[in-house]
Amino acid sequence: MMRSWRRLWEQNRAVGRLPGFQADNGRARAMLHFHNIPLLAGRIWLVVAFCLTATSGRAEAQSVSQGNNPAPDPFATRAPAEPAVTTYPAPAAGDGLTTSGYNLSRWAEDWRKMRDPKNRRDFLDRLKFIPLTRAQNVYLTLSGEMRLRLNQTSNPNLKKGPLQRQDIMRLVGGADLHVTRYFRAFGELAHGGVSGPNIGKPAASMRNRLFLQQYFAEATVPLATVHLGARYGRQEFTDGANLLTSQRDNNTLRFALNGTRFWIRGKRIRGDFFDFRYTRLGQGGVRDDVLDRGIRFSGGTAGLVIPRDFLGKSRLYLDPFIWRLRNRRAVWGGLAGREERLYYGLRLWGDVDRLTLDWVGNYQGGHYEGRRIEAWQVFMAQTWRLGVKPTAPKIGFHVDYASGGGAYDKKTLRNALAPFGNNIYYSYQLFLTPTNLIALAPNVTVSPLESFRLTFEHQFAWRASLSDAVYRANGSAFAGTQNTRARRVAQSTRAQAVWTLTPRLSLTGRYEHLQAGPALTRASYTSSDFFAGWANYRF
Repeated sequence: MMRSWRRLWEQNRAVGRLPGFQADNGRARAMLHFHNIPLLAGRIWLVVAFCLTATSGRAEAQSVSQGNNPAPDPFATRAPAEPAVTTYPAPAAGDGLTTSGYNLSRWAEDWRKMRDPKNRRDFLDRLKFIPLTRAQNVYLTLSGEMRLRLNQTSNPNLKKGPLQRQDIMRLVGGADLHVTRYFRAFGELAHGGVSGPNIGKPAASMRNRLFLQQYFAEATVPLATVHLGARYGRQEFTDGANLLTSQRDNNTLRFALNGTRFWIRGKRIRGDFFDFRYTRLGQGGVRDDVLDRGIRFSGGTAGLVIPRDFLGKSRLYLDPFIWRLRNRRAVWGGLAGREERLYYGLRLWGDVDRLTLDWVGNYQGGHYEGRRIEAWQVFMAQTWRLGVKPTAPKIGFHVDYASGGGAYDKKTLRNALAPFGNNIYYSYQLFLTPTNLIALAPNVTVSPLESFRLTFEHQFAWRASLSDAVYRANGSAFAGTQNTRARRVAQSTRAQAVWTLTPRLSLTGRYEHLQAGPALTRASYTSSDFFAGWANYRF
């Protein structure tokens, strides 16, 4: 596997996709090529590239007892609650979870504690707070990530054929400039590479020479009782249930939107409003990753902190939302057309003692090519921790419903749609999505060590409507399944192991066996096995 990744590195280097490293009197000197990227961005990336390849004995020896941040777990309830902080509780503010200082969205991290040299353990910690003024109220935070991954899939696309192997590399470097407590600017560059046998034509989210993944400016106004804020530019957005809005960290390049987000956050109530366009990715440099004016996502999400004594010892949040998704080329029944889809939903989530839950329901209205849209989604996930300790075993299940029907006739369209949700929640191989789907999945998680987590799940999947197709994670239909008239789609047995060696370094392994049901086999699709393993290092 390491030889495969080394070969991928050398191939990318040969065509100028990655920084090359040339020997100079026995020392490595990074040679970076950015093709018209501003000099400042080039210098920032130079520092990040060096840090990603550096090793630090003290960093790797950090005690697990100080807390680790395991890889995201698709089995777990989608957003466990954490203790409240100043103003609206940070874990519920729509910016994702931060543990051990790290967040999937790196701009959501707060490293001001590194102002004090006593809190720094090594050279990389110094990069988290670089003061630019004597008062230290203007400072720079650098971040980076390297992920080396191997995927193997039998019968790709559920069609009998040779094994597919993907050798994947992700490199990310970011810089977060804070100008007093009121202004900031964030930028993030990413590279994605993939090689291997039988990979076909990789999507731009898997292979991209250089992607300006995020860049935005932000202003905040902290008042006595509320915080006001606004952000403009390319950014990740996860203010919603994970099955509806996600960075899609499974992809080599994560999902980013372009536009404006602004918010008001009090101690017990909040409002978040946005207007975004999607990003259309190319596979070259930063110039071919452009605004997609054909897809627009806008709306608002509110939040309410439910009193802690409502159900005894609890941390619960209630989030109503109204969204609008406009797509000039939505595809249903093999035909592209204009669609305007409205979402009216409610989410209840958080902790009640040792129970973690995430319940979401939404009604979808609007129109598609002059036809009405009437669709529903209901997602209910719950997990119970069997002991008091955080490492105690957990048992849980999720049950989900997404309506279907209408794609292949001229009647009302009843197919539900998630804007850009977690694309591996139902299948690591991206074979299922919450459109025309009913799913039930019990799961169990054990943690023999605080740094090690092992999860097993068995999932049953059916169609909501027999007159419509089975849909993949990218929203496309499995051709012919609209004619099979069988309810049962598949059963999936899945396992995931995550070993967090340090807060910076983690190892992850995944396995899935998807047993195709008659809704698929009668359309000449078959079963598949999937294995993935990767190492992820970040600072």
